[in-house]
Amino acid sequence: MVQTLPRSENRSKTRPALIDGDFHNEMNSIKDLYPYLSKGWQTHIETHGLRGPAGGTYPRFMDHREDARPPSGRVSGSEVGWSAKDYLDPYNVAHAITIPLTPAGRQLNFELDAALATAVNDWQINEWLNPEPRLRASIAISIENPVAAVAEIERVAHDKRFVQVQFMGRTQEPMGRRKYWPIYEAAAKHGLHLMSHAFGSYGNPITGAGWGSFYLEDHVSPAQAAQAQVASLILEGVFDAFPTLKFVSVENGFGWVPSLMWRMDSAWSLLKSEVPHIKRKPSEYFPDHLYLTTQPVEEPHKPQQFVELMEHFGPMVNNVLFASDYPHWDSDDPDFALPTILSEEIRAKIHFENGRRLYGL
Repeated sequence: MVQTLPRSENRSKTRPALIDGDFHNEMNSIKDLYPYLSKGWQTHIETHGLRGPAGGTYPRFMDHREDARPPSGRVSGSEVGWSAKDYLDPYNVAHAITIPLTPAGRQLNFELDAALATAVNDWQINEWLNPEPRLRASIAISIENPVAAVAEIERVAHDKRFVQVQFMGRTQEPMGRRKYWPIYEAAAKHGLHLMSHAFGSYGNPITGAGWGSFYLEDHVSPAQAAQAQVASLILEGVFDAFPTLKFVSVENGFGWVPSLMWRMDSAWSLLKSEVPHIKRKPSEYFPDHLYLTTQPVEEPHKPQQFVELMEHFGPMVNNVLFASDYPHWDSDDPDFALPTILSEEIRAKIHFENGRRLYGL
């Protein structure tokens, strides 16, 4: 049932409710996490700083919209009250899924990484989920340390406002590898989805051909990693081992889905003896397990071609979620993200119904 929410004075009474699959709750600085870190880790950070795996934090996807900056001057998206007033209220966002882009899950010091993940989740509970009932959250984990990751999932999974486990686009190994299966087992046990957000480092370049020279190359390349992760998850047998598990690909586009389905089926028809643990054609796993988000939505110059893309999706049209990427510099305005010629039925699925069904909202 759709939750009835109080409306702000400036919201249109006819604007349909929206579910946003990519809402960023930001930190003004690492000190936002200090109330949730031990004094020892605070001192460690003050003394030694933080670092990520090779590759650093480039590209500049952490940059934010200046027009979304709260009056206090803090980073855009770092105050829940202002984000609600600036975005959730005027766009009638019934629910938004938080994706915190923090140093957690990116440290080579695994003990520090696990402490940061715990701090991020406690920070989300106290400073985002408690004051704003429209929010649901992604669990931060120490991705490359499955023992700690499972412990963190077990620690917070009782809070049903957490709806998925957060990965970044580039893991140290393809996500289907057995190394990550304890995380998937814990997620499946608690009815949580897996979510992978574009970018992230871990020493692997975004492109499949090494490090590009320009930010522009990085900006258009996350779909390469997303396709590799989807192929790995299917062909390594993750969805056969955990049949209830869903994988949400965020900020990776989705125009590549039909061609990947066709190519995987074609190759599988010739090479399936290599992967006898795969029980179905690869394309048959897509509608049951893969979800995609709109931002950055494919924008052909002829809007009819977007409609044709949706036709190629077939049943996968039920697996596309609206995403704003608020408050990042390239975020999408919900009023203009989809072509106007798209049918109201498909628009309603993307804006609301698909997210409601996936997250049980």
